[in-house]
Parts: sequence; structure tokens; C-alpha cells
Amino acid sequence: MNRKTLVLPAVIGLLAPTLAACGTTPGGAAGGDAIVVGTTDQFVANSEAPAPFDPAFAYDTNAWNVLRQTVQTLMHVPRGGGQPVPEAASRCAFTDTESERYSCTLRDGLAFADGKPVTAADVKFSIERVLNIKSDNGTAALLSTVDTIEVAGDKDIVFHLNTPDATFPYKLSTPVAGILSRDEYDAKKLRDGFQVDGSGPYTVRTEADGQKLVRAVFTKNPAYKGDLKVRNDKVELRSFPDAAAMGAALESGEIDMAARSMSPEQIKDLTEHPEEGVELNEMPGLEIRYLGFNTDDPSVKDKAVRKAIASVVDRGEIAGGVYGATAEPLYSLIPTSIVGHTNSFFNEYGDPDPRKAAAVLRAAGITTPVKLTLHYTTDHYGPGTAEEFRALRDQLNGSGLFDVTVKGTEWAKFRPAQKRGDYAVYGLGWFPDFPDPDNYIAPFLDEDNFLNTPYVSTAARSRLIPQSRRQADRSKASRPFNKLQDIVADDVPVLPLWQGKQYVAARSDIDGVEWALNSSSDLQLWELARGTA
Repeated sequence: MNRKTLVLPAVIGLLAPTLAACGTTPGGAAGGDAIVVGTTDQFVANSEAPAPFDPAFAYDTNAWNVLRQTVQTLMHVPRGGGQPVPEAASRCAFTDTESERYSCTLRDGLAFADGKPVTAADVKFSIERVLNIKSDNGTAALLSTVDTIEVAGDKDIVFHLNTPDATFPYKLSTPVAGILSRDEYDAKKLRDGFQVDGSGPYTVRTEADGQKLVRAVFTKNPAYKGDLKVRNDKVELRSFPDAAAMGAALESGEIDMAARSMSPEQIKDLTEHPEEGVELNEMPGLEIRYLGFNTDDPSVKDKAVRKAIASVVDRGEIAGGVYGATAEPLYSLIPTSIVGHTNSFFNEYGDPDPRKAAAVLRAAGITTPVKLTLHYTTDHYGPGTAEEFRALRDQLNGSGLFDVTVKGTEWAKFRPAQKRGDYAVYGLGWFPDFPDPDNYIAPFLDEDNFLNTPYVSTAARSRLIPQSRRQADRSKASRPFNKLQDIVADDVPVLPLWQGKQYVAARSDIDGVEWALNSSSDLQLWELARGTA
């Protein structure tokens, strides 16, 4: 790697001299046989988010990338994508024609890492726990169609849904539906800290420096019985403060793979100037970025302001100028590679046009320039975010219609403030929980959604989203999704900006890299091995 782009002027010390350790496996840091994976993801347990790895709270890619290694689910999406297949279950299927009754049978011999058998009662406990705790992070919304859960013996579970939901098998593939031990997790409250216990392919030992996790060591779980094939005995996930530090560690051989998130400059450099012993892998990606609006805030409550912003923003300039070949403009919440996508925002607003924006504001009686602050997170989505928001500021201010400033905040403070409604305008990304158009709509428009938004579309919640979930053949759900995308373009509770590709760099002796990060940015550490298969 080119040291001009990947190495900091001075060596960064990642780990403080004193580390607090917690977890379920003995021993210290990963040994020499471990595959070491770097990430710029930050993991924080504080008063705002005391339980980052509790499945009833965790709802971001960072935490899910830990939970997927350790907590087993009834179903999982296979390595090549497609429909979910049984994982902890031996079989699962809808047993009616309306997608309202879903039945599963557990595999024989399932056990938690401590040897305690996994039973149908544990599955029922885990799902009901998420619904009963109903954290403010939006996790319970994924399971909102569950009405009651019936168990028969130790192995059979039946989910009775309150409305048809053809996406339910996908939802049972997410960590929100992770199977937990009743001995380790309280039914009514979250489990604080970084501890995780489950029946997944690995056990984990975490190391923290104060409130921040700096290392998670995953050791192959000998009790694991499921559909995954684990190709290594130990993997260490190491958190770095930024992409430059992670890149330097890869170049020096300190880590074997650099995962989320490499900078656009690093990707460009490795593409144009390949480094001996390091391979850059481009993978399919379903990530999107968008602006969100607190529609109760006086500065953006009038949708004329939001529509004017939509008329001014130049997505092509942001995608190409900031992210280069790693991003492309997006004119809908649903990305172009997902069935049901329409260019609703382009259809509504066309090319950037400040004159059209001015007319919208003038017709609504809005005094210009409109004063706004755009908020973004400094440490969650990679180093391009700050440049992206400077570009947005300059576009809006350049129109003469807005007086915009930008402010960056670390994720541990940004996300709680966003949920509280402290920000009128904010930037977020979305990595889908599962590759279905429903998961680009419901988390933003449904009840108890991820954004905790005050915006309500009655047509979306009461009619169109339920209608879309009735279709077992997802390609036949396009009509309600087209209408939903048009609603978003008209009301602008969120403003889609771009969709991205994803890249992973790894040393050439690491095999399975092409499967280690799926299109939803889920780490699948069990796919990695040294040497060739």
C-alpha cells in the first residue's frame, strides 16, 4: 500500500496499557494462529447505550457483526444470498396460504456454549424478550408482526403472526431473533456491557479500554451444531480509530484483513497501484446514505423546505467528487439492485435546479436564506463523511436559499441525540437487515421505526406496507413499493443520496475473503482460512 495514503505520520497506539476483559472464554489476546481482522467500527458501552451487544437493543452493523458470530438464529441467508435456509432449525416453513403461521423444528443436539441444551422454550423466551423490552433503538419493530408463540415439546415452535408477513423468514435470520439462554439474560431488562453468550459458531472474549471495546477474540465453539461450516479455530476482530491506522496495520502485517471501512483514497490507491502480498476485493454492496429530517423541528417542519433541499442537492457531484468509483447517485430509498426500485426522486425533482427550489419556498412563504445545521457522525461510516457534508453545505449555500453549517459528533453521542430529536437534519447510512425492499421502507416509515421519526404516513403504515408483505413472490410486491417510494419523494421525511460498493483488503495468504462480507455488510468470519481451500 502507498504509505502516502495509508500510514499516519506517527505510529498510533491502539491499546491502552490496562485492558478490562469480559466474556465466556478463558485466556488473553488471540494467539499467533488467529486470523486478525481490522475494522474502524467503534463499540461503546455508556449511559446512553449501556447494552450494545444485547439482541434486544443492538441495531447497527457494528454490533450485529459481533452477534452473528456468537448468537445462533433459526434461519440464515446462505453465503451466495437468496432465500433464508435453516440454521439452528432443521426445518422452517409457512403452514398456511396467508403467510400468518410459521413453524420451525430445532436441530438435534443444539447446546449453548456452556453445555445447556437449546430448547423451543429458549426461542420463545428470546423473541418475547425483544418485544417486551421494546428498546428505543427500533429493534422490536423487526418482530412487530409476531402475535403469539406456541411451543410443543423441546423442539417445535409455531409463530402466529398478527398480519401476513412473507418477509418473516428473513427476520428470523437477524440477530434480533438470536436465541439466548434464560440463565444468562433477564426477561425484562437489557444486559449491560460487552458480554455475549449463545450457541453460535464462536464464543467470544472481549477486551475494553474504559467504555470502548478494542478487541474481540472469537474462538471456535466445540458445542456448535448448525448449518455454517467454520474454517478456522480463532479470529480476532480489532478496532482501529480510523482507516489510516487500519491500513498501516495491514501493510505491516499486524492484521490479515482490513474490513469496514476503507477510505476512498485507499481503495483508489490499491486499485491503481497494487501492493505485493495484499489483494483488494470488490464485493456487492447494498449500503445507502441519506439525510433524515425531524419533521417536528420548526426549521424543516414545512415540507417546502425539505422539497427545496431535494431540488438543490447534486447527488452526482457528491458520489463522484467525494467517493469516486465506490458510490453512485440514489434517487430512492430502495437501491437499484433491489427488486421494486424506482427513481422517484428524479421523477419528482429532475436535475438539481435552484430556481425550482426558490419557487417552492416562495410559494410556501418561506423567508430565505433558511438557516440549518446538518449533523453527521465522525466515526461510524468512514473518513469520507466529513467531506460529503462539506459538499452538501456548499451546494445548499451556493443556491443562495440556505445558510447551512455542518457539525460532526462521535457515534456514541450522535445516535442517542438523533433518536431524541435533537437534530433537525442529520446524515445516516443504512445497511439492510435482509435484502428485500421491505427493509428499505419499514425501518423508516413503519411504527416504532429505526429513526424514531415523528413523521407519519397513514397510507404507508396502515395499507401499503401490510399489502406488500402479503406477497410471497416478492417481485409481485412492486406496486405498493412504487407508491411508497413516491410518498417519500413527495413528503421528503428522508432524502436518499447515494448507494455504495464495498471493499475488503487482505493479505494474499488469507482464503475465503470473497465470502467474508456479504452484500448487507455482515461479517462472516467463519469463511476465513489461511492458505487455499
